[in-house]
Amino acid sequence: MSDRLTPTQAWQRMKEGNERFVAGTPAHPHQDVARREDLAEGQKPLAVLFGCSDSRLAAEIIFDLGLGDLFVVRNAGQVTGESIMGTIEYAVDILDVPLIVVLGHDSCGAVAAAVQSLEPDAPVIAPAIWRQVSPIVPAARRVRREQIEAGREGEPLDAWRVGQEHLRDTIQALMHSSDMIKAGVESGRLGIVGANYRLAEGTAVPDVMLGIADTAATDSATTTLA
Repeated sequence: MSDRLTPTQAWQRMKEGNERFVAGTPAHPHQDVARREDLAEGQKPLAVLFGCSDSRLAAEIIFDLGLGDLFVVRNAGQVTGESIMGTIEYAVDILDVPLIVVLGHDSCGAVAAAVQSLEPDAPVIAPAIWRQVSPIVPAARRVRREQIEAGREGEPLDAWRVGQEHLRDTIQALMHSSDMIKAGVESGRLGIVGANYRLAEGTAVPDVMLGIADTAATDSATTTLA
């Protein structure tokens, strides 16, 4: 019998670890000498996590996991690109992970820079930084349009909503840019969870679920991007 986890089982493991972290009762699994020695021959992570490089999002800590459990890919604002896609596809194809987790968070500096760029007096930023944050700008523009249509034109942009929209854009990009990922989700061998991490609470709140048989997927706050 195969010991490969299903997408739902992999997400359940991550949920339980995050719950322990939030409760202040981490188990610190897979962090001993025996685990280190076992992994010298190879790895079989339960998920690939694509998240922001923010120092407050140490993936193995907030999901209470250890060595060999997560294949972690990070950059500022979790923005997709050629190297990101190649690395995620490597995890899906070569390492046979059953789950992709895309993790955004509140108080994201990259999101804040994208929001600020819409202001007429926005400061000039370095070209490389602009290339990194510019994919977030469409989400910021949509949220600004939402607020104008709701009669809230004079209010500051809701950065949480911008981050949420960008998270959804990121998952759409994964599905549209990779036939491998799309086929994996459609066949049921791969799941995708998009979650927003709340810094003060420590909770990873699911917002998008694809291929996950989870009660949270029926929550009105969770979308399947159908």
